[in-house]
This record gives sequence, C-alpha cells and structure tokens, in this order.
Amino acid sequence: MSTRLTNKDILALGFMTFALFVGAGNIIFPPMVGLQAGHDVWWAAAGFMITAVGLPVMTVIALARVGGGVDALSTPIGRGAGILLATICYLAVGPLFATPRTATVSFEVGIAPMTGDGPLPLLIYSVIYFSLVIGISLYPGRLLDTVGHFLAPLKMVALAALGIAALLWPAGQPMPAVGAYQTVPFSSGFVNGYLTMDTLGALVFGIVIVNAARSRGVTDAKLLTRYTVLAGLIAGLGLMLVYLSLFKLGENSASLVPDATNGAVILHAYVAHTFGGIGSFFLGALIFIACMVTAVGLTCACAEFFAQYLPLSYKTLVFILGLFSMLVSNLGLSHLIQISVPVLTAIYPPCIALVVLSFTLRWWNSTTRIVAPVMVVSLVFGIVDGIKASAFADLMPAWTANLPLAAQGLAWLPPSLLMLVLVGIYDKISGPRSVTAHQ
Repeated sequence: MSTRLTNKDILALGFMTFALFVGAGNIIFPPMVGLQAGHDVWWAAAGFMITAVGLPVMTVIALARVGGGVDALSTPIGRGAGILLATICYLAVGPLFATPRTATVSFEVGIAPMTGDGPLPLLIYSVIYFSLVIGISLYPGRLLDTVGHFLAPLKMVALAALGIAALLWPAGQPMPAVGAYQTVPFSSGFVNGYLTMDTLGALVFGIVIVNAARSRGVTDAKLLTRYTVLAGLIAGLGLMLVYLSLFKLGENSASLVPDATNGAVILHAYVAHTFGGIGSFFLGALIFIACMVTAVGLTCACAEFFAQYLPLSYKTLVFILGLFSMLVSNLGLSHLIQISVPVLTAIYPPCIALVVLSFTLRWWNSTTRIVAPVMVVSLVFGIVDGIKASAFADLMPAWTANLPLAAQGLAWLPPSLLMLVLVGIYDKISGPRSVTAHQ
C-alpha cells in the first residue's frame, strides 16, 4: 500500500528541491544581470526567468511524468545517445563546472575579503570544503532530513532577509545598460539564465527528488508524479522571489562597484555597505550553506549515476568526484565562468529541445523520428553559438554572424523549429511504424 505524504512532508520536499537548485550560480548571476542591464533590468529579468525558472520547473515535471531520471526521458533518442547525453549533463553540473563553482563562490564571498584572493587561501579552503561535502555525501539516505527539514529552511530564511534588505535599502541608482543589454536585453537575459545550470541541474536532480519521495514509502506512480510536480512548483516560486530581489540588489549597486567582474563582488559590496562587518559574516555563512547543499546534492546524484555504469562503488565515486571537484575549483571563479559559458551555450539547446518535446510525445507516430533530428540540429547550432561565446570566436566564418537570432545568442532556435516542422510533416505522411518508439 503506497503511503501519502503529509502537507509538512510535501513542503519539505519542495524546500529540498529549492535548496538543491539554489547554489552558486543562482546567487551570483542575477546581481550581475541587474547591474549590467541597468534601466532595462526587467526586460533582461523576463528572459532570465524563462531559462532559470520556467525550464527547470518544466524539466522536473517532465521527469515526474516518466518517473525517473534523464535516461528515462531520453528514451526516444535511443539508449546509447541517451547515456551520452546523461553523462555530459552529469559531468557539466558535477565535477567539471557546477560543483567546483560552489566552492569558488563561497570562498570569494566569505573568505577572500579577509585573506585576499591568492591561490594558497583558496587551496586550504577547498580542502576543508570538499572534506565536508564528501563526508555528508557518503550518507545519501539522510538527504531529506538534513537538507529538507534543516538546511533548506535555514537557507530560505537567510535569502529572504537578503531579499527584503535589497528592496528596503537600495545602495544607489541604476546605471545605463552596458554591452548586449543596450540592444537585446530580453535575449541576453535568456542566454544568461543558462549559466545558473538549473535545467541541467533539474535533469540530474529529478531522480533525487523522486527517490526522496520513495524513501517516505510512496510507491504509487501517480502520487509520485503529483508530489514531484508540487515540489518543482514550490521550488520555482522560491527561485522567482530570490531572483527578483537579487536583480533589484544588482541594479541599485552600480554606484558601489560599477566595474564588478562577477556577482560575488557585487553581493559582498552591497552587504558590506548596508550592514557593515556583521553583514559580511552573515553573507559568508548564507553563501556557504547555499553552496554546500548544492554541492552535496550534485555529488550524491553524480555518484549514483556513474555507479550504474562503472565498476566502482558509490562511496569510492563520492571520493573521486569530491577530489576532482576540489582540483578544478582552484582555477578560481572568473576563470571557471569563462570556460563554462561556451560549453553551456552548446549543450543547453538539445536539453531544452528534449524537455519541451517530451510534452508532445503522444502527438507523433514515432517519437524517434521527431526528437532525435531536432536535438541534433539544436546541438550543431548550439555549438556554433558556443564557439562564438569562446576565445575562438575569430575562427568562425563570417556567415555565422548573419544567422537569424545570431546576435541574441539564439542561432539554434529557428533551424530547430524548422526541423520540427519538417519531421512533423514526414511523421504524419509516413504513418505509424510497425514497432513504435513510444514510451
């Protein structure tokens, strides 16, 4: 007999989902968008919300409907391609980018102002930080209790305090928009939303959320879907409120740090200006908890995934992933962001295509005919956008700059939609396959 979750447990599941999402990127990118978009901040915010809130919630719902992880969602593209896609997602949100970034952000905000930004303090901090991450990740069964009932509420109270402060005590006036925000604020916000990595994170966390509900004795598939969707919506509402307050904080901090290189610098400047020394300590503690929760969630999810395919135990993988993330984190925050932007710009489009198309599977005679070609086209043009966002931009032929929506960093969108129309027509003409690739 499947148990039903109490309202308190549903809230805890929603809080846990929110806490897993709100890591380093979610706290550092909105202030940067707010600062650079200036008077056009709300256009940029609207675009940012689509990729940083709308898509992650859609992804959680899509995973809830198939009752599993990214491997279940990617059934239409075949087992091999599905495992490859899942591996890329897990590596990107795990040891290559997102997990190391949690350490560098918490260091830059909480420790660097006291010790300086040198390599030695970062090394010492990363060793202590990842020792804690590894220690907590070794016991994934306790995640709902440690994160959902304790760390997540703490994190939410701290973020709420920061958000209210940003609304009540603005640090100054907005400055005029800079860079791409002057001409295309909406699409610049849209592409910047990739950097939070939340859609990739949702592909990875989906199974963690489903398993947390299962650990409370929920076995009925419909109930599991319902609870996971509710958790996603609670997390989405929380994310939206956090982002709105952080956009406001960044927009009004222009006079404090007009030349800020990343959001961590803006946050520290605002809190030091508004609350003095005690505020800096409070911010350091908040970011530390926020980043630690996300790092633990990512490490657990990655170790569980790779344990299925590698001849290594879960606990061994926790140690390997933790140590590798520690090494990567020593590149420093600005360097890490620089490397991650082109990669994320390339891999986000096929993931967006997969999630959106998962809601249309019943429309087609053969889902493989539809999903695989659209994902391939979105990946090819995503790679073009990715190279243009990297240090190798000069190597791209001139015609790539004239692609529709290329200036907005969305060159993948028109060809992907065109391919969807073409394969949709082909699917209707061809009729059902003898063996369909439906779920």
